[in-house]
Amino acid sequence: MTQAARWDDLMPRVLSAAVMVVVGIGAVWAGGVVFLALVAALVGAMVWELARMHDPDAPFGRAEAAGFSAAVALTVFHVQLAGLWLLGALALAVALLAWRMPAPVRGIHAAYLALILLAGAALLLMRGAFGWEWVLWLVLVVIASDVGGYFAGRMIGGPKLWPRVSPKKTWSGTVAGWVLALAVGWAMMGVLGTGPGLLVASLLLCMAGQAGDIAESALKRRAGIKDSSNLIPGHGGVLDRFDAMIAAAAMFLILNETGVIGGMIVG
Repeated sequence: MTQAARWDDLMPRVLSAAVMVVVGIGAVWAGGVVFLALVAALVGAMVWELARMHDPDAPFGRAEAAGFSAAVALTVFHVQLAGLWLLGALALAVALLAWRMPAPVRGIHAAYLALILLAGAALLLMRGAFGWEWVLWLVLVVIASDVGGYFAGRMIGGPKLWPRVSPKKTWSGTVAGWVLALAVGWAMMGVLGTGPGLLVASLLLCMAGQAGDIAESALKRRAGIKDSSNLIPGHGGVLDRFDAMIAAAAMFLILNETGVIGGMIVG
């Protein structure tokens, strides 16, 4: 790969990322209906892409209906339910939507669909119960991991992390993501009023995000496609851009529900 080709996707990635950052941070800060609408829209788009990936021969409208149904379900369930009732309702939505998929991919589809919906619920929980600063922390951890992986992978290179699944990812990029995630955690301790436990949580969220990135790469490789869609210039689809975010959000939900957030960080 030539030096120029190594960076040929940088400009569209930067421009698209800038727009997403402005919109995202604005919605996170606003909270309420604005943030709910953004999360629901992203969930709907990701479920639409997932349905197209797993059932490419479906008639027009089926994937769109799945995305719309997921967005509406998340919105209604978030407003009306909480706790185990919310999780139960989301599980029912997963079962109903996955049932429409072809049998060979039904299990994989259900698992990833559950991840998307759980991540949406986790982001809404973070904004409502913890405040916009905590959502900002999660977003910055994921961005730092992505930036570290992108630049270190291209400037340093070296051994591949898992070439059969994700040929571009390197160990140097992975470790650089960990380092930058720790830097974000250190910088946010004062903002969030936490102790060093935030560093551990930042690293766990970073690793979860990297695993989510690899998982989505495996899905695309299995489906024989390069991008989940072409909605975002330089990034591909919404799943391509937010695969790490949903895994990190799900990790936060696990840390919160198991008492780690309250005990290790806030306490």
